[in-house]
Amino acid sequence: MLRTIPLLALALFLTPALNSQQSYDPCNPDPDAVRPNQEMQRAEILNLEKETARAIMLNNATFFRRVYGEDFSGTLSQGQTVDKNRLINVVQNSGAHYQSFTASDIQVKLFQETAIATSLWSSRGTYQGRQIDTQMRVMHVYINGPRGWHVVSGQTTPLPPYGPHPL
Repeated sequence: MLRTIPLLALALFLTPALNSQQSYDPCNPDPDAVRPNQEMQRAEILNLEKETARAIMLNNATFFRRVYGEDFSGTLSQGQTVDKNRLINVVQNSGAHYQSFTASDIQVKLFQETAIATSLWSSRGTYQGRQIDTQMRVMHVYINGPRGWHVVSGQTTPLPPYGPHPL
């Protein structure tokens, strides 16, 4: 009997830690009830990631003005840090002409009003007169505000073989 008391105390101590990975909303104690909303949010982020790739392919800065937050901070594939205005300038004036630019392997993780999206960017085109075929791993951090999801941070990492690329 004396041996079971410490084990029982340990079990009671660890029980909150076992459930700490689940999000709990005190206004909605049933976590399954929020699933449809989370799936809708996940689909929205997935679409924004695909639209990002399309906007880059078209050198279209309008998308970035709408979706990227005013306080955006990011790092491009060659290590350059950019804010929203610098990123828009790079997209508009990169000198890259894409035949294709796609986002695939998109994974979205939701944390209340924050989302982390990772994806694989694959592009084919010309840059500085040379043919480019690149792949990059990309991570974006989104915040959901009154006007919807906005990107507040991003990181682009080139995959070998490394070559010139404006992003």
